[in-house]
Amino acid sequence: MASYPQQMQDIFKKYQEEVSADPVDLKVVGAWAIANRLWHPRPIDIQSRFARDMADALREEYRIDKSGRRYRSKLAVTDGRQGSLWGDIDTSPRKHVEKNVAQRRKQVVGDCYQLQIDVDHYNENHPDGEQLRLILDFSDDVAERKIADGIDDSKAA
Repeated sequence: MASYPQQMQDIFKKYQEEVSADPVDLKVVGAWAIANRLWHPRPIDIQSRFARDMADALREEYRIDKSGRRYRSKLAVTDGRQGSLWGDIDTSPRKHVEKNVAQRRKQVVGDCYQLQIDVDHYNENHPDGEQLRLILDFSDDVAERKIADGIDDSKAA
């Protein structure tokens, strides 16, 4: 039996084959899949649902520090044995924050790697068109965001 993600991918492929290959809002695909009895809601595990909802809420919790920086106050560390362990950046042990930073950096690298592979694939398969350019040095972007947010690094201690 195919995994749930594979089943969902198959539904999308079927939609593209039977309806349209154009970019589409997934709510439209959902309505089509439900109408064609290709998908129905799965039973809900209440504790997993709570944990997912709580994680979503904690990811959105920010504070402003004395320098005016808006920072994420709750941090998760994925532990292979227990799932995700959540803590507060201001009260968690340094080790927890270090692991969070390392894991989030790894996610960014993974996203950048996949984006570069996608761009390379597109460019290779569209050799006669204008090639997509991808700059993966974000230093200027981060500096511009800090300026836009009114953060002056020269005042930070």
